[in-house]
Amino acid sequence: MTGGSQKKTVTAEMVASGDRAALARAITLMESRRPDHREAARALLQELMPRTGKAVRIGITGVPGVGKSTTIDTLGSMLTEKGHKVAVLAVDPSSTRTGGAILGDKTRMAQLAADPNAFIRPSPSSGTLGGVAAKTRETMLLCEAAGFDVILVETVGVGQSETAVADLTDFFLVLMLPGAGDELQGIKKGILELADLIAVNKADDAGAKAKKAAAEYTAALHILAPASPTWTPPVLTVSGLTGQGLDELWAKVLDHRKRLEATGELAAKRRAQDTKWMWALVHERLHERLTHDSALRQRVPEIERAIAGGTLSPNAAASEIVKLLGI
Repeated sequence: MTGGSQKKTVTAEMVASGDRAALARAITLMESRRPDHREAARALLQELMPRTGKAVRIGITGVPGVGKSTTIDTLGSMLTEKGHKVAVLAVDPSSTRTGGAILGDKTRMAQLAADPNAFIRPSPSSGTLGGVAAKTRETMLLCEAAGFDVILVETVGVGQSETAVADLTDFFLVLMLPGAGDELQGIKKGILELADLIAVNKADDAGAKAKKAAAEYTAALHILAPASPTWTPPVLTVSGLTGQGLDELWAKVLDHRKRLEATGELAAKRRAQDTKWMWALVHERLHERLTHDSALRQRVPEIERAIAGGTLSPNAAASEIVKLLGI
């Protein structure tokens, strides 16, 4: 497990001991594209798998300006005070272009950044959303193996990133702004369907508006069939700035977990997520073949020119590329 930036060997024992430097090196190894690093990363993760799976995994999303970073900082700090070890990860499909907003968020999460019982890690740049989600999942498992018992996975992108985070976590928290009104009309139905809890943030600054918004979101949720027969998503008013309502929010997370564990739904959900993880990795590796295989790199421009010239149909072209992949 040596070479490049990975000069020191990382063992499963080092990660499991809670050595933060070893955890950081293990994650870097996991993100590497070098074939030898990938083989070492797979072996490391396989060895650590029995130590994973016990953490509470919470996905968090919200519109820009809703206060995700402040809420995560306050919630995470509250949990470390209760004796938990908290890891904050991100799924950011735009990170290939921008480097990932959580790099800036790390400075805004001032309490957690300085907390010895917290760990903040941005998502890796990757060519596909599936690839980003897969790497975030591997990072999550490494953090669990290192003893972090609460994992907060933030979506800092848009669109399908919410679904990707929901597929990584046990509990999906949607943060909303007070003063729903027209904003309610613009909320994607899909996000409401994913939500296990809606929290109207900034209740300290707009109490009446927050309560009104909570009532409107509650009414909107009644229209949708809940994802679980044992859980009806609640709507709370909170303040990420002051911590108002975050104790109740955490109690709801634990109640949700208790109920889904009792019915076996949590175990079934994680098994389904494992299958999706496998396919995300398959798609990522096929994408890599498409972009890095020398035979494909030579032939694909010719195929594209043939399509542009009208001498080859897209269907026939796709079949030729699949043949080149050996599928």
